[in-house]
Amino acid sequence: MRGDHTLLYRNFLENPCLLARPMDEMWMGAHPKAPSEVLIDDHWRSLAEVIEGSPESILGKRVAEKFANKLPFLFKVLAVSSPLSIQVHPNLEQAREGFARENRLGIPLDASNRNYRDNNHKPELLLAGTCFTCLKGFRRIKEIIGLMERIAPKGLSDQLALLRTQTKAYGLKNFFNYLMTMDKSRRQEVLGEAVSLAEKRTDQDPAFHWMVELNRKYPGDIGVFSPVFLNIVELRPGDAMYLEAGELHCYLNGIAMELMANSDNVLRGGLTPKYTDVPELLELVDFKTGPPLPVRPERLGTCETVYQTPAREFTLSLISVNKGKSFESQRNRSVEIIICMEGEADIKDSGTGEVLALTKGRSVIVPSAVSQYRIDGMATLYKASVP
Repeated sequence: MRGDHTLLYRNFLENPCLLARPMDEMWMGAHPKAPSEVLIDDHWRSLAEVIEGSPESILGKRVAEKFANKLPFLFKVLAVSSPLSIQVHPNLEQAREGFARENRLGIPLDASNRNYRDNNHKPELLLAGTCFTCLKGFRRIKEIIGLMERIAPKGLSDQLALLRTQTKAYGLKNFFNYLMTMDKSRRQEVLGEAVSLAEKRTDQDPAFHWMVELNRKYPGDIGVFSPVFLNIVELRPGDAMYLEAGELHCYLNGIAMELMANSDNVLRGGLTPKYTDVPELLELVDFKTGPPLPVRPERLGTCETVYQTPAREFTLSLISVNKGKSFESQRNRSVEIIICMEGEADIKDSGTGEVLALTKGRSVIVPSAVSQYRIDGMATLYKASVP
């Protein structure tokens, strides 16, 4: 579900997210595709319009000036019950060029063959709320070769032989391009043989287990090979990873918070019936190899753990309060969005004394005009802010 949750405008913007039906994804933000809504004087308005009408009071002067009066981040809750598509995101220059190019070509923003739906990049931070499994970045080429050799179809023998002699990014790009551009009949033959061999080796390596699982969900999709050439990452609750532009990735299962720049630019590389633009994908993908690096959290005070990244648009915090520990915000802060994921708490405007109850699944956006606030109760909350 995207953007159809609601927010109540007071000194805080409140979001009752306890909906009666399950959700794969919930957006909190002001992206033009699906902005959150606010209730002002009994009228629903988009958060984007509210910010446009009073950018400094909502965002704060510094953020308003730095990001042209726009909320710079998009906050999501992800509940991944089955694998999502393999994706990559552009850098800022690529996004601007691609968006302008597709505008010139007259491709509608909602067209199925549209790659760039805005002109922004999309660095992402993912913080696991449960055990979370994903694919991120390319394995070392020796690893790829070693795994492929154990399930290698005869139809890929020439390409594997070439990869053994071209163990740099260029060779990996050629190998990946070959997989992505095989004709349908050849792809079916190659995948059929590989999956058959993987089924006999599921206890030998998680890559083979996931190949079989992906083939059940997306039979005949070339993305079934992805656990062999991408790193499998197992995150525990509280673990985080940062996704830069160009990093091929896929979310397999689990619940997590996702915080990103305010963009919906996605190019897909498999495990989806949606449009896949292979030439454009190859322009964006970074073919560097190696294991992914974790994001090291930093403790800030007694209640807050902060996950910093190189992104200038966002910072994510985990806040835990109980009877002996209350959270008090900094003064002269900018805009923040907070969601309660466990327990119950009260958030209080220290200036006006106004209090809002936060229960599991409920979020608030705290405008910059609220100079300071306090959270009391017993709860686990996540906070998106601007560094």
